[in-house]
Amino acid sequence: MLASKAGEGEEAGMDDLLILAADDLMSERAAWLASLGDERRLSDNTLEAYERDTRQFLRFLTGHVGGPATIKDISALRPADLRAFLAFRRKQGAGARSLGRHLAGLRSLLKHLERKGLANAAGASAIRSPKQPKSLPKPLSGQQALAVVSQEAQLHEEPWIAARDAAVLTLLYGCGLRISEALDLTPAAFAGQPTSLRITGKGAKTRLVPLLPVVEDAVDTYRKLCPYHLEPGEPLFRGARGGKLQPAIIQREMQRLRSALGLPDTATPHALRHSFATHLLGSGGDLRTIQELLGHASLSTTQVYTGVDAARLLDVYDRAHPRA
Repeated sequence: MLASKAGEGEEAGMDDLLILAADDLMSERAAWLASLGDERRLSDNTLEAYERDTRQFLRFLTGHVGGPATIKDISALRPADLRAFLAFRRKQGAGARSLGRHLAGLRSLLKHLERKGLANAAGASAIRSPKQPKSLPKPLSGQQALAVVSQEAQLHEEPWIAARDAAVLTLLYGCGLRISEALDLTPAAFAGQPTSLRITGKGAKTRLVPLLPVVEDAVDTYRKLCPYHLEPGEPLFRGARGGKLQPAIIQREMQRLRSALGLPDTATPHALRHSFATHLLGSGGDLRTIQELLGHASLSTTQVYTGVDAARLLDVYDRAHPRA
């Protein structure tokens, strides 16, 4: 049914979307996205991805029907149509993970419409998700991680900004936080010399993580040098102009550190979280505890670090054993 007649070039922005879908479909799509945030509490990154994925699909569908797509067009979809869209995206360079997310988003949208009696989601459910490549997290070594988080390694000339970067990176490695979790912290989280931090993670789920003295010291150093008044309920980490620090700033600083310290491209802020988990496991930490510290909903997500540790042990064996 669907031939890949969608236009080529840059993706349509939100203004272009208005001409790609009829009012009925636009309204239901907006309601679906709102429900994902309000009821299922998906992360902002996931919501942005689903918005983008469905926008791409509407462009593809519009190329076939020759005008703004409607709910009627959606309800007439067959498995072959959805496979055609996935093939189209694969030709554009989308990988297995992106294709799997595309399909998950479309299934969710169709189920939303099905609950309202507007479409049938059976066709999307019949499609097998693309096989995902098995890849292991790529942590830093202990020595590399300590070099990255040290105050002396920071490259910014402004002392308070260098201290800020060191504090954020120390939270990622010392507490296993996601970068968004670290940047959402407020000064109130450190009031009263706490021994743990209450972290709000994906799905608005909270967890407690131990606050190591070295982490607290890094945060204290930043707070003493920060030129801005830090109210208890406001963001702890500030940008150069006083606004909330954005993840892109830390990602850029990590890129500079990679170059300065001679680290691989896999040395990202998130790699410090991987390093936290891998080093705990290598030192005898049990998976259940690490799962709770990371805030993983499923133990299977945490089990990937056993593969990392096994791979590290084999590497040591290959390099050190006389018969290897």
